[in-house]
Amino acid sequence: MPTSATKRELQAVLEIDGRASLQGEVKISGAKNSALVLMAGAILGSGDCRLHNVPNLVDITRMGQILTALGLKVRQHGDTVDIDTRNINPTKAPYDIVSQLRASFFVIGPLLTRLGTARVPLPGGCAIGARPVDLHVRGLQAMGANVRIESGIVHANLTGGKRRLQGANIYLDYPSVGATETILMAATLAEGETKIENAAQEPEIVDLANFCCQMGAKIKGAGTNTIIISGVDRLKAIEYNVIPDRIEAGTFLVAGAITKSEITLSSVIPSHLAPVIAKLNEIGCKVEVANDNNGSYLSQSLKPQRLRLIPGELRGIDIETLPYPGFPTDMQAQFTALLSIAEGNSVISETVFENRLNHVAELQRMGANIRVKGNHALVSGVPFLSGAPVMATDLRASAALVIAGLAANGKTVVGGLHHLDRGYENLEGKLQQLGAKLRRVLPD
Repeated sequence: MPTSATKRELQAVLEIDGRASLQGEVKISGAKNSALVLMAGAILGSGDCRLHNVPNLVDITRMGQILTALGLKVRQHGDTVDIDTRNINPTKAPYDIVSQLRASFFVIGPLLTRLGTARVPLPGGCAIGARPVDLHVRGLQAMGANVRIESGIVHANLTGGKRRLQGANIYLDYPSVGATETILMAATLAEGETKIENAAQEPEIVDLANFCCQMGAKIKGAGTNTIIISGVDRLKAIEYNVIPDRIEAGTFLVAGAITKSEITLSSVIPSHLAPVIAKLNEIGCKVEVANDNNGSYLSQSLKPQRLRLIPGELRGIDIETLPYPGFPTDMQAQFTALLSIAEGNSVISETVFENRLNHVAELQRMGANIRVKGNHALVSGVPFLSGAPVMATDLRASAALVIAGLAANGKTVVGGLHHLDRGYENLEGKLQQLGAKLRRVLPD
């Protein structure tokens, strides 16, 4: 049961005084979606794994609790997480935590391929639509696992006296990031070669593959739609740096654009943001690499760099969310807020998740002129938004409402901050550093 202190924290709100100009530089944290899967991937190698550039988030804490319940020793200090994987109990993933964190399901692949058995409750997370685990399950079954779901628990084990999963050719009906990651991790210790076709191509997939390769895995093609994994007998624990969070970076770029502020982001991999930057340029802003004479963001360098957002007059555009390298669904809500005050009309089409336009009603409370038709948001830009009490419905919606509040006239009060805390490390502190006027307020 939640403690009284926890209940009080859940009732906290963010009060935002709008129309403040932003300026300065902000450091982008490590990628939540990468760190979570790397923490699960640490199970693959026996020994002490150390991850750097890990964001301090509720979801990271929950994943640490799940690994601890499995018998691992987890310690987080600053942005470093140490994981001792020598002792594992594959049947103790706790439902109460797993039900709050979809990424918890990532442990099933590493557990199964290293120990031959896994027992994991069906996962939870943001209520933004159906995210079934059937692609994960079918991939593991193709590799020779017996997988069954009973009373909300996924049971997986090897069959026929086999001690290892078997390499297989696996075609994904949809380029699911989670399924690609689950199958990739399971294949690293499988016997023979595994080919994943129609694989997800997100930067987090590449980060996981690089992590596994440093552990001793043999993986080719990560970042393309075909990944080939040649199984090895064992993997070693390593020290590894998590990539920067491209969604946090995109969120701050939109914050600069909506407040007409020039800001700089440090610790960013520009190529990971190519579709976001392209749309910002189309809207009327300019994004350039601050430490590159050519100002190009298309370089495929994985070295973190600095990005500068130069604001401009906003104009309406059309956006369609797609799997990477298309426009990310995780940036749709933020751009909806931005386009609500852009001149002209915009059409935003959400093709990835069916329930990811719930933030529109809250933006309408602030004066936005948006109509929802199926999976499309039809936006007619208004001159300004007005502050209002609003409630976040999911992680990215919470960021969108904060962004809208920065540009609105008057005070905006954002509730549902538990969503925000799942995916943004100290967002209000970083915005305050840039000059935003906002504060977290607990109930009396």
